[in-house]
Order: sequence, then C-alpha cells, then structure tokens
Amino acid sequence: MRSVVLDTETTGMPVTDGHRVIEIGCVELIGRRLTGRHFHVYLQPDRESDEGAIGVHGITNEFLVGKPRFNEVSEEFFEFIKGAQLIIHNAAFDVGFINNEFALMGQRDKADITQHCTILDTLAMARERHPGQRNSLDALCKRYGVDNSGRELHGALLDAEILADVYLTMTGGQTSLSLAGNATDGNGSGEGSGNTASEIRRLPADRQPARVIRASDSEMAEHDVRMAAIAKSAGAPALWVQLQEAQAQTPQ
Repeated sequence: MRSVVLDTETTGMPVTDGHRVIEIGCVELIGRRLTGRHFHVYLQPDRESDEGAIGVHGITNEFLVGKPRFNEVSEEFFEFIKGAQLIIHNAAFDVGFINNEFALMGQRDKADITQHCTILDTLAMARERHPGQRNSLDALCKRYGVDNSGRELHGALLDAEILADVYLTMTGGQTSLSLAGNATDGNGSGEGSGNTASEIRRLPADRQPARVIRASDSEMAEHDVRMAAIAKSAGAPALWVQLQEAQAQTPQ
C-alpha cells in the first residue's frame, strides 16, 4: 500500500473566514517503509497571516512574498497524493483547507480529495486508543518515545516526518532495522573488530543444551490478548497466526 503522510500550515482558521494554505509537507510510505520521496512547498496566500498563526508556525508574511501560488503547484501536488492513503493528524482541518484551494481554482473534480484518496486520521485513532488523554502530536511523541527535540515551531514537512514515525510506532511498525553489529572499538567510533552481519559465529560442538522454559497458561493467555490487540491495530492477524490457522484446516 502506498501512503502519504501529510500536514499543512495556514494563515489562520477557520477556512470559512477566507484563510489559506501557506505550506504543504508530505512524505511517502510504501509497505510501511519511508521511501525518501517527499513533496514540500511554501505558498503565497494573497492575504496576511494572523499573528496567532505566525506564533505557531513562525512563517512570516514577508517570507512568503514571491513564493508560488497554489494553482502553480496544484497539479504536481495532486499527482503526488492521488490514489494514496493520506495519513493526517486532525484530518478534517487539512482536508478542508486543501479542498478549498482546489475549489478556489474552479477544479470541482478535485475539490473533494476523498474521491481520489483514502483518509486515515491519526487523531481519531489516538483518541480511540487513549480516551481521556492528550493526543496532540507532541503528546503522542512523548507517549511513544518519538524524538521531536528539533521541533520548536510547527512546520508542515517536519511535522509530516514526525507523524510518520508516530504512526509507524503507534501501529506496531518498525521504522528501522539494522542487521550489522554495533560493536565499537572502545572509543565510541564504531570501527572496532566486532562481529558484522556477514560473519558466521560458530558455537562449540560440546556445548551444554539450553534449558527450555515453556510459557505458563497465564502467560499464554496474556500472549493471546496481545496478539488480538496487534491484529485489531493492523487490520489482520500476524502472518504466522494465519499460517497456523491454515495448517489446522488442512486435512491430515
């Protein structure tokens, strides 16, 4: 599945007061992996931003002078998101503003991006999983251990990158996998003679067999509960669970 994590910054809110999009940031995921492809643009909104909005994102009116207008980048943006699952925090806000930008251009066929993309709202997902708790992006970063130390102000591309990490962690995904050894030379340089992924470490033939400790009934019950929660989050059981079920149904 191709997903696009998306965020926008605006001149203020609500959109019905004539506020406009001034920044769009998107990062691409394919098969739950960040591909490195992204879409990012600052936009000239042809109006001034509210002081409160500038205090949030730090994008001044002077900075936006000479930036492209939405109609100049709309086709490239639409091609980037078309057919994707859009992952957005508080999707109603961003979708409403994007739809408005296409509507102002008179492009009725694109004025409802839900007709061209599916939407996954991570705010709704977080509220379902953590009822009664704070579920802002900053709160989720703290809850899931995602580093947002470089985020003093809101920025669409930075927030999209952070949201991608939060989403992958929140849904049980792994954002990185290192197969090589992490041994160091004792000075922290990482250039020591430790084992690498390509080396084979052989165990002695006369080694004592390892003791097998089987899970108790209560531990197995907790395991089943955990697997059910993961299956609900991912929308399907784990592959090895599906394999076990298929084997159980196969005539002996």
